[in-house]
Amino acid sequence: MPALSPCQHCGACCASFRVDFSVHELDDRGGAVPAGLAVALNDSLCRMRGTDHAPARCAALTGRIGQPVACGIYEWRPSPCREFEAGSDACGVARRRHGLPPLDDKIL
Repeated sequence: MPALSPCQHCGACCASFRVDFSVHELDDRGGAVPAGLAVALNDSLCRMRGTDHAPARCAALTGRIGQPVACGIYEWRPSPCREFEAGSDACGVARRRHGLPPLDDKIL
């Protein structure tokens, strides 16, 4: 059985940042992101549900932060999620917000 990626033991990024993206990424606009999981911001941008709450938590995240987690729409996630890098500065910020240590280079 393959080892889980460090992201599947964390989820901090999904509970730390707003996730804004083009409305053209929504499935009802020709993209793949389920429209029911997004909130319109204006004619060109939308945001993943839950990411503008305090505390933030994406509606597609399952599991508890710092324990095994998953994205319920992983194959259809928006571009900001696809572009987020484990071990990046933003990853470190998210992990600190949730009391998690930085990722070790050996597990990336």
